[in-house]
Amino acid sequence: MTPAPSIPRPNHSRASSLERIPTYAPAAASAIDRTVPEPVAAEVLEEQTYFETNIEPSYLPEVRAKLRKFIRFHTERPDPRRIVLVTSGGTTVPLENNTVRFIDNFSAGTRGATSAEEFVDNGYAVVFLHRQFSLLPYSRHYSHTTNCFLDFLAVDSSSGQVVIDSAYQQEMKVVYQQYRKAMDENLILFVPFTTVNQYLFTLKLVSHELEVGAGALALFYLAAAVSDFFVPRSKISEHKIQSGSGGNSLVLDLDPVPKFLKRLVENWAPRAMIVSFKLETDETLLVGKARGALERYSHQLVIGNLLQTRKHTVLFVTKNDAKEYSITEQQEKEGVVIESVIVPKVIDAHSEWITGIQQHQQQ
Repeated sequence: MTPAPSIPRPNHSRASSLERIPTYAPAAASAIDRTVPEPVAAEVLEEQTYFETNIEPSYLPEVRAKLRKFIRFHTERPDPRRIVLVTSGGTTVPLENNTVRFIDNFSAGTRGATSAEEFVDNGYAVVFLHRQFSLLPYSRHYSHTTNCFLDFLAVDSSSGQVVIDSAYQQEMKVVYQQYRKAMDENLILFVPFTTVNQYLFTLKLVSHELEVGAGALALFYLAAAVSDFFVPRSKISEHKIQSGSGGNSLVLDLDPVPKFLKRLVENWAPRAMIVSFKLETDETLLVGKARGALERYSHQLVIGNLLQTRKHTVLFVTKNDAKEYSITEQQEKEGVVIESVIVPKVIDAHSEWITGIQQHQQQ
């Protein structure tokens, strides 16, 4: 079929509207004091207390069944495929059980969604544990952007049919083919969450299933922005907090969210390689904070990034090294994403990790 012609039109799309203003980006100058020591890692008792006193999401059995099927599909092949858990987007903290108000963060899930595409391109299957309605692999190109999807469409003057504007035909064809391959080959399992409680229960479930079903073939790429504080079940209001009930102010009593990364490393998935992310606003603190996380949680790699430069520069921090990787300003303008650099380097590290585990098992 002959592509529809590109139809000249006034430049009144969302791309040229006020939506291009980045209101979601916080001002670095007003950030909190990041020199404050971070909470200690959660231990066994804290794990037991949290999961016994908070309610498990009702849909977890369905997640477990589909996850096991997905893992078997990729590991029970003549050439078992590696599986990466990519966590993406931010968690919410409900202030009421029948939730009207909640605490949120600015994460849109860009890094997670983009990285998931890169992992698929590099031969991995992806469990995509994501904030519901945040950016998704492939569809991210046409959602949560200054371009409205409708701006990519046109009306064919001969048939009257709505078609893709010829100016975007090739670009959308490439993205669609990548998406279709991922779907047809069952390469991505989408698992949603909204609250921090849903995230933690699901993370623990996925961790155990990957440990049993994939072992060292599993990689954890923890890019989600997890809330630092939450309202425990014993303190949460059942119904909407009334605006007049607290006088002229609303005082919240939040508990710290347990830091379960150490439990993941030592107990939930001890054979998997674990990668976490560290976001800072002060360059002088980044390496120290990343090394502190490695010592505290005993995992393998922290990818550090600064809020101001996170889209083109990252720092790979291990116990013995710190290497910077970046893309140029020109590459960024041409559509190259930093995740195309990050993911292959992570895969190289995962290959070394698998070799080390195999050698240890043979001894």
